[in-house]
Amino acid sequence: MNSAHSIPPGTLDTLKVSQHDRDLAGLTYVYPVLSRRAGGVSVGINLNPNNACNWHCAYCQVPDLVRGKAPDIDLLLLEHELSGFLADLIHGDWMERFVPEGSRVIRDIAFSGNGEPTSAEVFAEAVDRVLRVRDAFGLAADAVPVRLITNGSLLAQARVQDGVRRLGAGGGEVWFKVDAGTTAGIERINGVRLEPAAVARNLARCAELCPTWVQTCVFRWDGAAPEEAELDAYLDVLAQAGIARLKGVLLYGVARPSRQPEAVHVARLSEAEIEQIAERIRQKGLTVRVSP
Repeated sequence: MNSAHSIPPGTLDTLKVSQHDRDLAGLTYVYPVLSRRAGGVSVGINLNPNNACNWHCAYCQVPDLVRGKAPDIDLLLLEHELSGFLADLIHGDWMERFVPEGSRVIRDIAFSGNGEPTSAEVFAEAVDRVLRVRDAFGLAADAVPVRLITNGSLLAQARVQDGVRRLGAGGGEVWFKVDAGTTAGIERINGVRLEPAAVARNLARCAELCPTWVQTCVFRWDGAAPEEAELDAYLDVLAQAGIARLKGVLLYGVARPSRQPEAVHVARLSEAEIEQIAERIRQKGLTVRVSP
């Protein structure tokens, strides 16, 4: 079995929040990250090993990103890899070898990876497999939730709604990307032409099926911080989706360099600047968690 213990000595350094490479464990679908937002080890599920996504976000760290969708998924291999890796984390010495002291705890299992996970045709079945493995290891849903990190663009599709519904039934949650509130802002940041009203509809659908957080990346573009008008439009999208439906907002800055040509436009905001944006969001009645 291809497991974390098959890694040759010296091929993997201690995990860092600045390092989210998907091949760190030498597996096809499963990879570890030290997540600043989750606050410990996040076991990633990469349904896009072909580096294909239907969006092209300016701040994306995926190298060689291409337009497209997830390839055919080997669900048996996914289940096999996740079982083996969790066994290494829980019963082996993987944590001691590769995770800094103080962070040696499994915080979640997250569908994320190198593209949009819901583009996988078997997304719902993958959710079932991951939940089954998590439960088989006796990991409680409230301690180790299964999360979906998504751009939410495919939520109008019945098969995606089915997967999100199954995730909600298994005690999971969704982190739904909303980075802008205008058509121009969405196109500039996310590389797609999408009406804000469509984002609001998909966000509302998602929140009805599963507990949902909005995740938002903020940064400077060509040296300029986000404009007030853009922030107002962003808040309008959340209001259209229904503030009461949402768990809150995960507001974060740029911690790792973009691998996209648009990287030349992107620069970090200060922690104080991000906190100012957070306060604007809190004034709408939303919980905000900040990861500068």
